[in-house]
Formats: sequence, C-alpha cells, structure tokens
Amino acid sequence: MSSGAALIARLEGICGSDYVLTHPHALATYRSDGLAHLRQMPVAAVLPSSAEEVRAVVALCHEAQIPWVARGAGTGLSGGALPVHDGLLIVLSRLRRILAVELGDSRVVVEPGVSNLAVTRAVAPTHFFPPDPSSQIVCSIGGNVAENSGGAHCFKYGFTTNYVTGLEVVLSDGTMVELERDAPGYDLLGAFVGSEGTLGVATKIALRVLPTPETVRTLVAFFEDTYHAGEAVSAIVGSGIVPGAIEMMDRLSIKAAEAATGAGYRLDAGAALLVELDGPREECTAQFEDLMALCARAGAADLRVALSEEERAQIWKARKAAFAAMGRVAPAYYVQDGVIPRTRLAEVLARIDALAEEYGLQVANVFHAGDGNLHPLVCYDAAREGEPQRAEELAGLIVKACVDADGSITGEHGVGVDKKAYMPAMFSEPDLATFQRLRCAFDPLGLANPGKVMPTPRLCGEVPGPYREHPLERAGLAERF
Repeated sequence: MSSGAALIARLEGICGSDYVLTHPHALATYRSDGLAHLRQMPVAAVLPSSAEEVRAVVALCHEAQIPWVARGAGTGLSGGALPVHDGLLIVLSRLRRILAVELGDSRVVVEPGVSNLAVTRAVAPTHFFPPDPSSQIVCSIGGNVAENSGGAHCFKYGFTTNYVTGLEVVLSDGTMVELERDAPGYDLLGAFVGSEGTLGVATKIALRVLPTPETVRTLVAFFEDTYHAGEAVSAIVGSGIVPGAIEMMDRLSIKAAEAATGAGYRLDAGAALLVELDGPREECTAQFEDLMALCARAGAADLRVALSEEERAQIWKARKAAFAAMGRVAPAYYVQDGVIPRTRLAEVLARIDALAEEYGLQVANVFHAGDGNLHPLVCYDAAREGEPQRAEELAGLIVKACVDADGSITGEHGVGVDKKAYMPAMFSEPDLATFQRLRCAFDPLGLANPGKVMPTPRLCGEVPGPYREHPLERAGLAERF
C-alpha cells in the first residue's frame, strides 16, 4: 500500500469512509471559499464529527508532516479557506451542536459548525448575538472566530472578539488546550481570534450574548449622492448618537438590491443611509427625532421609517442582499474590504470612481459607514479577456487608496491569500517578523493554513508552506505601494 493510500486508510479509520473525500467531483465543492476565482484542489477533505476526531486528524497530519486547512461554511472572502497544494482540508460542518445555553450567565457554548444566525435563534427572544455578517444565515461561528468577523451592528457592539469568552483549541501537533478570556497571563485567546486558522483549530467556542434591546427604531434616508450621506454620518456620530447600525449603499448597489428584493428603495437616489437605533424606549424615541433632523439637515431627499417589524425586515432585506444582487450587474465581482477614517470618505470614494473609469469597470459601494469599513464590489465578466486580471488589479489599488488615507487593508474579511501582498503597506519588517514568531510558537512546523496572511514564503520549520504569487506582484504593481 502506498503512503498516500495508507494515510487515507488511517483517516477513514478516524472519521469513517463516508467522510473522507478523495474523488475530484466530491472535492470540487471545496476548492475555493467565497473568493471563487482562487481555486485549489486538496489531496483529500475530511469531515470529522467530534472534537476528538479533529484532534486525531490533526495529530496524524503532524506525524506525516502534511499541511492542512480548517474550513467552515466556506463563505470567507479572502481565500482564507483556500486548500493548499498537497494538503488536507478539515471541514467542520458536522460539528454543529449547541452544547449549552446559559442565559443567566449570558453565555452560549457551541461547536464551530453552528451558524451565526443559529446562535441568536437559540437565545431569542430574550437575548441576541451582536456580530451579524451579511452571510449570517450560513456562515459558521468557527469562521467568525478565525476572521474576527463584524457585521452591520459592529459600530455599536464590536466584533466577534468582544464576545468570545473561551475556546477549546487543537494545536498543530494534535494537542488540545483551553483558552480563557479572563485567565491570568498573556491573552492567548485574544491572539487566536482573528488568526485566520494559522494557530490551530477551535473545536468548542464559548460566546457572550446580550439582552435584547427594549426598543429598535429603523429608518432609511435617501440622498443625492454619497457625499451628502457621508455628511449625515459625520453629523450623527458627532452628535453623540451611537446607532446600533449605520450602513450606506451607493446608486449602483441600490439599483441591484432593489431589483432583487423589491424592498422599496428609491431608484433615483445616489445613496441610501440605513440607520438603526436600539436601547431603552425613551432614549430611542428622543434620539430618533434628532436622527431624522440630522439627516434632513444633511440633505436627505426622503426618509422612510419602519413602522413595524415587517417593514424593518424589508429595509434590511435590501442591504443584506446587496452582495448577491450584484449578479444583476455583472456575471462576477471582486469584493474588497478596506477601512478609512470617516472624514476621508468623500476623498476615497472619488478615488474609487476615478480608478473604475480608468479600468473601464463598474464598482458598487456598500459599507459599514459608522466605522468606515468599505466593501467596494468590482464588477467584471470572466469571459472577457483580461477583465479578471484588471478587476483584481483595480481591487488592489482600492486597498492602496485606503492605506494612503490612513486606513487599513481589511476590516473584517481577513488577509488570507488575497491581501497578503499588501501587508508591507501597513506593517514594517520587524512587525511582520513579530507576527511570524507568534505563529511559529503555536505551529512550529508551519502546517496550519500555510501560505496565508504573511506576504512572503516564511517558514517555521522544515516543511515549506505553498506560496502563491499575487497578481499585483506579477504585474509589477506592488511597487506602487
């Protein structure tokens, strides 16, 4: 029996033959995450059903010195769950049990395959889980932890890291450890959240949930353009109002989302600003009047207030559908995820428009306006020669525009494969070396999700991680950073 066949046999002994996939047709499902134009077929995909099976699989990979990638629902948008060449994919979708619901302690314990929305449903109606990515119906908590996901309500409530209180983690040698938020010493749990699968794999996750607000008030304001909508955002935040959510969509994204959902958004608007207040009833009532006045003062042409939960759901339906609705604009899109100071919004949006014109491509803008987290969607047609490459180059230059505006290369989607070439734009070589030392402390052989996050082939041990040259490097555009 060959060494490869022997390995597959041992994996089948751990997870069962039905849950070790090797046929190309079965593996095709797992060759990419949400960044679908980056594809790599793994040697095999295994679907363990328990933490012990995960531990045994990782220990076997360590013994055989085989690189591996942990994958949840595959909704990530940075290539973070992209399989590696000659590596194993560990799919956690079968670990979807809610292990404990302890509302007295505002605490839930789940396995990594549990969906984001399932957590809120498990604690409703008295509690909710604030981080709410647009993909919350399907995205898994394990992926949220890996990417430190945010969402529409992160301006007020913060990101996933603010709600993870404990983790059971399998390290790259198969050792299982417990990480606690309030443990004395170094904050290893804080280091793990957002580490994009490079420090190990979480098999049990303790989450903090919050009491459901007494009142929720929601409106969507329509403006002539994103500049005036941005002025409204600055006025709202400057007034001391802290909305539960404050989201913006530009003209192109409004048209696509409205065509897909029929939610009632104005098609003649250049920008839509969705603002939601939550909290005590009297406070929300008073602040909502101020909110409407601030929007009107900034030039809102129309205000639509949700008068029922059904109307609120309709307003949100368009925003949540914005990414998927772009299929009505182009066959494919490249979504970016940069962060800028709110005060630089008009400047950066103007730069994005100029780049879109230069490259001959449409760019729709959907973003978390409160914290300046942009999601430009670069639309293209893969059937047209050169368009995918132009789209990727344009997306990279949008990242550069964010960095030039004293922003960040990512707000919530992570670095993965997609943005590792841009890391030197934000971090010095000593900074990157420090990141690498932390990574190697957890994973000395460099087996856990190799080739991700770091911009060059950096090795922890003797096993090299795969390195994908970025299109910007091929085109020589990386020097423009």
